Amino acid sequence: MEDTHQTAGGAAGRIVPALTRVEQVMQAVRERIAARALAAGARVPSIRAMSEQMGVSKSTVVEAYERLVAEGALAARRGSGFFVAGQGAALARGKIGMVGMSGMSTMPGPKIDRAIDPLWLTRQSLETDARALRPGCGWLPAAWLPQEAVRRALRAIARDPRAQLTDYATPLGLPALRQQLAWRLGQHGIEAAPEQIVLTDGGSQALDILCRFLLEPGDTVVVDDPCYFNFQALLGVHRVQVVSVPYTPTGPDLAAFERVLATHRPRLYVTNSAIHNPTGATLAPAIAHRLLKLAEEHDLLIVEDDIFADFETDPAPRLAAFDGLARVVTIGSFSKTMTAAARCGYIAARADWIEPLVDLKLAVSFGNGELAADLVQRLLVDGTYRRYLDGLRAQLADAMGETLRRLASAGLTAWTRPQAGMLLWAQLPGGLDAAQVAREALAHGVVLAPGNVFSVTRNAASFLRFNVSQCNRPKVYETLQRAMERAATPA
Repeated sequence: MEDTHQTAGGAAGRIVPALTRVEQVMQAVRERIAARALAAGARVPSIRAMSEQMGVSKSTVVEAYERLVAEGALAARRGSGFFVAGQGAALARGKIGMVGMSGMSTMPGPKIDRAIDPLWLTRQSLETDARALRPGCGWLPAAWLPQEAVRRALRAIARDPRAQLTDYATPLGLPALRQQLAWRLGQHGIEAAPEQIVLTDGGSQALDILCRFLLEPGDTVVVDDPCYFNFQALLGVHRVQVVSVPYTPTGPDLAAFERVLATHRPRLYVTNSAIHNPTGATLAPAIAHRLLKLAEEHDLLIVEDDIFADFETDPAPRLAAFDGLARVVTIGSFSKTMTAAARCGYIAARADWIEPLVDLKLAVSFGNGELAADLVQRLLVDGTYRRYLDGLRAQLADAMGETLRRLASAGLTAWTRPQAGMLLWAQLPGGLDAAQVAREALAHGVVLAPGNVFSVTRNAASFLRFNVSQCNRPKVYETLQRAMERAATPA
């Protein structure tokens, strides 16, 4: 097992691997360059000399030097060896190299005072220091994900002479995975042949392709209020008009939905139905039936984002199952439950849409990653993923109960108690402004998700979305309490 050490962010408990031998050699060279022991243009020690100095193999030194060349710190001269590149490039690359080894960012984070818009939360969650806690983000902690299973699958792919590691994927995507997805969709009552499934690089690309296919600039799209914030961001990129309908614990407010259809005549409705983001609510069958009836009456198309499907214990109704993929398109991904590092998503749609969807996919991306698809396929068929999900659902249920209890003690009120998943929508007491609370918390290393990031009408100012899997540190609640107290104090 590799040696590990704790970073300076000990409070966050982040454990990262110690430096490998290759990284030790790289670091030694960087330090000599920084100390001016090796000036720009100087020849670095030969591979044999460095091997003896560091007590490592020659192949280790070769790899270290090649990596430093790739960074721009060194330059290779055929037949002459390795030389120090320009001093500025070497020093700059040296800083970047340290990020990967320590897990700690040396780059400035996002501006705390930037406008809180649909992309604010993404920037804060992805760019803040590695020591920050992220109860407002939308993904599981790395320790909760099946990392060892992913490593085993990657090793198996590397050893398999049949695995495609260097070529483009077929236009629809890996046939074996599409066959498996067809079976999995069937478990939710959605009948889709493998030929009706298009693989994509994640759920966001799936939605982007559908927007390109179904929408023109100026069209109107209806979303839930609140809704997943990136729906708003992506629809904005496509220059469409966005209107919203209030969401309830059992689905969209149907009276408001009917008024929006009559008044705005939207082309498309984008929603979650299995586990709603951000509220964690579940669509009721009666609401689903009436919703589809309204869609038929008003010639409305629907994109059903099913990215959280595998968190469910008891499957909720799917609009695509009731509709038979006539006017509903289903998209999904494994980024939330398996790995975000290997992007793999899909579109399941009516048969006559598949050819133009594939053409669009090829036009914007020239296909999807077959390596990611192969990885997902292997984990699905060998039972690893199923066993992992059994434990994950129990873990999330425990985290949900504990988070509900801790938030209630802090004075927050849960909007509903989710049946499954990791998302919880809660209201602050006393009319506190969630954006202000989030800014206060961010200044102390805790990323919260203020409600208006998710609301088109900006009527969720007192709400926060919590990810229960990221709420298991006392600092989360301590910082939340202090942030609430500061937000309640007049300036």
